[in-house]
Amino acid sequence: MTCHQFTSATTRRSMLQTSAAGFGQVALAALAGQQATAADGGTAASAPLPHYPARAKRVIFLFMWGGPSHVDLFDPKPRLNSEDGKPLAGKSVGSARENLGTLLGSPFQFDQHGDSGIWISELFPKLARHADKMCVIRSMHTEGNAHGEALLRLHTGQASLVRPSVGAWVSYGLGCESDSLPAFLTISPPRGHGGVQNYGSAFLPARHQGTAIGSAEIPISKAVVSNLGNNRIGSGLQRKQLDLIQSLNRQHLQQTTIDKNIEGLIANYELAFRMQSTMPQIMNLADESKATLDLYGIDSEPTDNFGRQCLLARKFAESGVRYIQVSTDYTWDHHNAVVKGSVGESAKVDRPIAGLLQDLDQRGLLEDTLVVWGSEFGRTPMVENGDGRNHHPQGFTMWMAGGGAKPGLTYGSTDEFGYAPVENPVHMHDLHATILHALGLDHERLTYRHAGRDFRLTDVYGNVVHDVLT
Repeated sequence: MTCHQFTSATTRRSMLQTSAAGFGQVALAALAGQQATAADGGTAASAPLPHYPARAKRVIFLFMWGGPSHVDLFDPKPRLNSEDGKPLAGKSVGSARENLGTLLGSPFQFDQHGDSGIWISELFPKLARHADKMCVIRSMHTEGNAHGEALLRLHTGQASLVRPSVGAWVSYGLGCESDSLPAFLTISPPRGHGGVQNYGSAFLPARHQGTAIGSAEIPISKAVVSNLGNNRIGSGLQRKQLDLIQSLNRQHLQQTTIDKNIEGLIANYELAFRMQSTMPQIMNLADESKATLDLYGIDSEPTDNFGRQCLLARKFAESGVRYIQVSTDYTWDHHNAVVKGSVGESAKVDRPIAGLLQDLDQRGLLEDTLVVWGSEFGRTPMVENGDGRNHHPQGFTMWMAGGGAKPGLTYGSTDEFGYAPVENPVHMHDLHATILHALGLDHERLTYRHAGRDFRLTDVYGNVVHDVLT
């Protein structure tokens, strides 16, 4: 084949129509053009090695989209209950406002669980059995009263500019343990409140962007990875076409100076080809035992959908993916009917999350897999719309398990109403720094030079919370 065979518009179109990826290859070439080289001077991660010994090899982030109510799930407040229906004076919780609203107590029973005595609501009975694996952080706080801003801060550290997501930074710093899977996968990601920015790579090389499986509104049983396969031609012909394209790429590379864009393009083509066989095998749950399916609540309601997502997360973790996000639908935003909503949403995720922790533990994976549970913010201790709670970034709860998280620990606390941290506050930047630290990455050294400055996930903020790590 010679170049002059494709000089006419007609034959060029024919070449694109009959090639393995068609216009997708044109798009991939455009992506390759966006890939930048690593920063000079060695300040960026230039090799897939941690800065120091890692406690965790990978992260599974369980994202509860919408903002669960911490005072109904993990942060019991007897005074909030005893003063239900009374006004909350701002001065009592450090706010400049005279009256913050009317207090709304929680109707749910809290009990201490495990040898550690961690307080967990009756809404999570199966998760409560794993209390001694959990490190509960009750003093989280962030900025952003709107979902869009808060989601971007949770996923990228910033909301004012387009920044790489946490998973992209992990991929950039550590690479992937598998040569046939991406380093960063997001299962059923949100399409709103930042959309693809929540798993994007921004100015990092494009290969570090998260690979999405479906979206939050699509049942995971029907979700696919877009443009993964080509049903028109077999893998043998695809391999021949790819070999031809790769030979041209390598020839061009030999004729130029070192070009990271071309090298990245070659690697991306090969990964995409291998994913065609690897991804469908992992996403097929037919090889899992009935006991495992039951453990996650698969084929049962209301746990089937989230159970499938959590089982996929375990399978991808087992296969070498570094960062896996699992997301609920936008169903935790309880401006109305917070009691009814909390009951319903907890029932969907309690059994799958407990199953995930048990399954990881049984397989010896929990020791080096950091599981993180949380959301963009919590809910107010004050009532809204008669039976709901409003957005509340001032104070909320997240928890971790495995992968270096100190088991059986409750860290930090909010005031008697659950309004704001009063002991050991943990900002979102601190959480990001701590997650990176568990992976062996120094958040101050994991940088990338862009637009004349070194960027990092935590910007100029963040402190590792060593007390929550083993």
